[in-house]
Amino acid sequence: MRKLGHGTRNTFETYRTFIETRDAVVVANIAVCLIHQTNYLLDQQRRSLEAEFVKHGGIRERMTKARLDARRNQ
Repeated sequence: MRKLGHGTRNTFETYRTFIETRDAVVVANIAVCLIHQTNYLLDQQRRSLEAEFVKHGGIRERMTKARLDARRNQ
């Protein structure tokens, strides 16, 4: 499942044969595996967004900086 999940643009069709041809216990394990992969990716995205926020600030800070820069350049 991990190797299969490394592709881009995975859809249900990617996993259909695994889900439709296995018994319920195996399908449940596949679902748990996909949930873990999704959680990992969401954690990575959250860390990336947090680092970007710390480095560049939030939207208000960036807007204020843009306004001040525009005033200075007039």
